[in-house]
Amino acid sequence: MKTLVVTENKTLEIIEVPKPEITEYEALVKMVACGICNGTDAKIIEGNFKGLEKYPLMLGHEGVGRVERVGAKVKNYQIGDIVLLPFAQDASGENESGWGAFSEYATVYDARVGAEAGVIDDTHYSWGQNIVPVDINPVDAAMMITLREVLASIWTFGIIADSSVVVYGCGPVGVTFAKFMSLLGVKNLVVVDRLEEKRDVALANGAAVYLNGSKVDVVAKVKELYPGGVDYVIDAVGHESVINEGLCLVRDRGNICVYGVPKGTKLNLDFTEAPYNWNLIFQQMPSKKEEGEAHEQVLTWLRNGDIVLKDYISHYMPFDRVIEAFQMLTKGEIALKCMVTFES
Repeated sequence: MKTLVVTENKTLEIIEVPKPEITEYEALVKMVACGICNGTDAKIIEGNFKGLEKYPLMLGHEGVGRVERVGAKVKNYQIGDIVLLPFAQDASGENESGWGAFSEYATVYDARVGAEAGVIDDTHYSWGQNIVPVDINPVDAAMMITLREVLASIWTFGIIADSSVVVYGCGPVGVTFAKFMSLLGVKNLVVVDRLEEKRDVALANGAAVYLNGSKVDVVAKVKELYPGGVDYVIDAVGHESVINEGLCLVRDRGNICVYGVPKGTKLNLDFTEAPYNWNLIFQQMPSKKEEGEAHEQVLTWLRNGDIVLKDYISHYMPFDRVIEAFQMLTKGEIALKCMVTFES
């Protein structure tokens, strides 16, 4: 099969590797689509994602596929099912796996059967491999992975309706945080970005206030709105400057919640203006069980019309143009999510 790899020189290349073999607890899927992650994928290509240091490696983690074959002990997948979060590895061992969903084929694992047999536990990745109902567009469904990650993170952070929150970043992830917190009843919500054209997007997705960081003093404005500080600052960008500015905004025992993937593994924190007590929470990768538990709520919002998957997607590109898609992202030519498709 064909797969997208990041080479040892940190360039992208489509190569051929063996099609995955399945165990008795797994199903083979033909990939339908995989979204480009503006954070994780970019950091992996740069060589700046903690835990993935060996190259070449197969890229992609926001995938959706159609079941083609099931293992002998699989009970919860059937041929034809559309499933989120398939992963792929190179059976030859020549390439590492950065989850490998930019591949023509991948696998999913029957978590419930594996747990009943005692061969996996709650930390296994397969708890996030949920079936997509037939009323959801299978290509657009890949966007559900990001949506579930964000919702699971909101729950993990402990954000409730009466929380005061500042979100840094108005890209797909920041907008999703704003929208979901609004749906959960959060009204004291400020969104910060550096582009004026993001104002309408932020306000349409639940922000009470939008601040253009290139034009206003964000710290002064937030302190004017919340003199005692806010409960939460969410970094949906992934930069230590956001964390340091956020430290000036939180109340005593407030929370800096880092969801954006930072570059590298070291931070220089300046908490001169911070309260004496504060929490720094990194949530780069929700557990797949937590992500799976968010699946039904996201489906409910979709079916109610509270969210629309296409609102988060700006581009669709066939797999044979996946390298071009990444180049477009680097140039800033992809505004929202780009879905790479494997079927015509």
